Amino acid sequence: MMLKTFSSLVLRLCRISGLSAKLIAVAVMMLCVGDIAEAQLQTIGSIERIDSRLDLIVSSDEQMEVLAEGHEWTEGPVWVPALEGVLYSDIPNNAIYLWREGGTSSLWLQPSGYTGETPRGGESGSNGLVLDREGRLLLAQHGDRRIARLDASWDAPEAKFETLVREFEGKRFNSPNDIAVNANGDLYFTDPPYGLEQGIEDPAKELDVHGVYRLRTDGSLGRIISDLPRT
Repeated sequence: MMLKTFSSLVLRLCRISGLSAKLIAVAVMMLCVGDIAEAQLQTIGSIERIDSRLDLIVSSDEQMEVLAEGHEWTEGPVWVPALEGVLYSDIPNNAIYLWREGGTSSLWLQPSGYTGETPRGGESGSNGLVLDREGRLLLAQHGDRRIARLDASWDAPEAKFETLVREFEGKRFNSPNDIAVNANGDLYFTDPPYGLEQGIEDPAKELDVHGVYRLRTDGSLGRIISDLPRT
């Protein structure tokens, strides 16, 4: 059997402690009949099922494959049909990498989350990545403290971004982190302090709440969860 392509659903990439922060991806595979034997990727770990409905998405004998390694830590995997590959954030290095089936990962965009001219420390890169309903890349940017949209083509990426939202009630976000889009196109994101240079004690921190927010398609912004110690 020949592994033909990734489907458009990548379920998870995670940081694995003690394993050189290897990049792990669990993906739904499409198989086609063929006689070409492909190189086997290293597998690792196991999938814990807490609900049998997962079997509708991931077969019971599916394995997790190591797609890339050598990063300090990674986040935000998203399957991009236009690239036929997975984009993911390398946060400490302020970069986005591209992985394609049959190859290795390569640097795709840098900078990805902090575009300022003054050097800064901390975890400044992009974190969560997602596609909007038009298939454009949206980024949760730690360093720039905003939700942005990439304003560049897939085949010639460059650090040009359009700000979608950067503050709530006149105060700048901490460091937008995880991001999701619903079927209506509304955008949801979390705002913990992890991307600030000094974390929760950073003097540049303007919001006391580490909230969850919703940006509607009409441009209205609301905080939908405000009672969490961290998000």
